[in-house]
Amino acid sequence: MEQKRVVETFIELVKIDSESKNEGPFQAFLKEKFERLGLEVFEDQTKKQTGLGANNLLCRLAKTKGGVRPLFFSCHVDTVSPGIGIEPIIKDNILYSNGETILAADDKAGIAIMLELIQRIQEENIPHGELEFVLSPGEEIGLVGANAFDCTLLNSEIGFVLDNGGPVGSITVASPTLMGLDVKIKGKTAHAGLEPEKGVSAIELASIAIAKMKLGRIDSETTANIGTINGGIASNIVADEVKVTAEARSISHEACMKQVEEMIAAFKDTAAAMGGSVTISQDKKSTGYRLTPEHTTVKLATKALQKIDCPVNYDVSGGGSDANIFNSKGKEVANLSIGYEKIHTLEEYLPIEELEKAVELAVQLVKEVE
Repeated sequence: MEQKRVVETFIELVKIDSESKNEGPFQAFLKEKFERLGLEVFEDQTKKQTGLGANNLLCRLAKTKGGVRPLFFSCHVDTVSPGIGIEPIIKDNILYSNGETILAADDKAGIAIMLELIQRIQEENIPHGELEFVLSPGEEIGLVGANAFDCTLLNSEIGFVLDNGGPVGSITVASPTLMGLDVKIKGKTAHAGLEPEKGVSAIELASIAIAKMKLGRIDSETTANIGTINGGIASNIVADEVKVTAEARSISHEACMKQVEEMIAAFKDTAAAMGGSVTISQDKKSTGYRLTPEHTTVKLATKALQKIDCPVNYDVSGGGSDANIFNSKGKEVANLSIGYEKIHTLEEYLPIEELEKAVELAVQLVKEVE
């Protein structure tokens, strides 16, 4: 019954479209779903400031056992594209899309686990402290919903994000600070054939600056990348404007900021030397975190995994999640692997065995909290 239900729940969820900025109908569906399960549901009003299609939801399941610290779980409700009209299929006990869209196990597998966890607790009368569930929009476009969420609303000081790929057993104990750069380079236009010496090529300026930078893998914890370059009008015109987007990320916040400073210096120094100018805006998309085996969440997850006979792996991620936001706001949060593979592709899939194992992990986490 439980296997069938969690799979049916997952299928029901992925059939409701919720691409980033269009999460409203799905979030409304979830609000009703959690309310029917008897949870107190609070909806903030952050979509006015975020421009997303939905607000954040905070759902509370009242405690049935005293002396147990509150615990929260978090998932995001938005998906990447193509995520409209998803038709899941099951083949060899594995969930796929029909090949025309993503599957959206990222992160609707996590939401299905949440819902199954609540029903298991209620049906089996599992004693528990207060449980809180956060459902955030806009994660896929920069952790936007979670960043706008007021964490003081949470009674829990510790929690788990159910939003990492790979087999159940991995605990993401470190994730990077991620800085984005938007660069506008100004040169001086001129006719490229008649008087090129009167111009300052913004394209050449950008090229020289980029050539000065360390990019790609900087060290074991740090990477940097030039993502896009756009500019120029025609081959016979010296380009007077180029726009560049770039990023730097590192598990070490200090290393990330050092890399950003070096990239900015390369643009500014080159512009000054060539007679151009540059305007740079920085966007901190996430703040890195680093947990150790002695942190409460890591110890709790390790113990729960051992109880369900699952090998434990401490994972350092090169990507961010809502766990970055919660940790930066003073909560202690680890991201857990829930089984999906090849996310953001048409080949995305989710073994049903892993989905079931993730439910068992969530149930055991609730049992282990003291």
